[in-house]
Amino acid sequence: MEAFVVSALKYRPTSFEEVVGQESITQTLNNSLETDQLAQALLFCGPRGVGKTSCARILAKQINKSSQKETTQDDFAFNIFELDAASNNSVEDIRKINEQVRIPPQVGSHKIYIIDEAHMLSNAAFNAFLKTLEEPPKHVIFILATTEKNKIIPTVLSRCQVYDFKRISVRDIQQYLVKIAQDRELEFEESALFLIAQKAEGALRDALSIFDRMVSFTQGNLSAKAVADNLNLLDHQTYVDLGKIIFKNDIHGILTAYDNLLKRGIDPLQFIKGLGDFFRHLMLAKDPSTLALMELGEDIKKSFQIETEPLSTEYLLDAIALINSFEVNYKSVNNKRVHVELSLMQLASLHFNGEKKRLHNFR
Repeated sequence: MEAFVVSALKYRPTSFEEVVGQESITQTLNNSLETDQLAQALLFCGPRGVGKTSCARILAKQINKSSQKETTQDDFAFNIFELDAASNNSVEDIRKINEQVRIPPQVGSHKIYIIDEAHMLSNAAFNAFLKTLEEPPKHVIFILATTEKNKIIPTVLSRCQVYDFKRISVRDIQQYLVKIAQDRELEFEESALFLIAQKAEGALRDALSIFDRMVSFTQGNLSAKAVADNLNLLDHQTYVDLGKIIFKNDIHGILTAYDNLLKRGIDPLQFIKGLGDFFRHLMLAKDPSTLALMELGEDIKKSFQIETEPLSTEYLLDAIALINSFEVNYKSVNNKRVHVELSLMQLASLHFNGEKKRLHNFR
């Protein structure tokens, strides 16, 4: 049996052009290389799975590639040293680096040291590193990567050029997953890939891991229902159905629907957050100028435009405010089921001056 390669490794970017969602950073690094104005100490910080280590490796290869055109890329690998600070965080580990940096590279112009999880270094290790970081040899470049910038001591921060990586948007992750699904010739619904992207919470590596799991579960046929069921999520259609019950002021119907969701194992707090997003999207769909704020597929955007047409802006404003108060108070109540049920009954009972806050022709 042929060895399976996970998507996070198979589709790991090998150039700045392939990095997803970090255009400003990759452009800055490219410009620094072209103008020969790259700092000797860089700090890449941001959430997990957003491309920090990938960018560090790409940059390390590009540094020597631009200076030695006749040398093969494999030769540059001898000039790149990676250190996992989570397991190599002692003063002795840093002293070894301090000694190694004195020796110039035999191939290429620079030696590049990538220190991952830099925040795991001990204070003593940081202090031992300061002098080398402040005045490194001309042939050395340090690239530090961390998920916890606040744990890097100020004296190190002041000696580094800091790059803040951002969480990748749901839309960017979804589009990347579409490319991978097409490359693997899989059957898929875009709404299914949207659910995966949403579940990843801005981390592309997490999205690819979930994607592999869903491909195995669905046997290469990614449907929104199958993905939602496996990830224990509520898809767009579920919220649409719930919305219709709420808009009809059907209190008994919404309580029954919520009970069915609990039997599926849906987390109540995530349900409230999802309901808030649903009403927010209904508000955004009211005006074409705010459609761009919805990180959704075009088919789902059109669906929201249809759903929101019979609803008044006043009704949606009060509904969003009410759901927000539900979420704020959720953690402080003892009987959480009663709290959510009461919240849903209040939401299904919204009125305005004795009239329902929606157009009377709603079906």
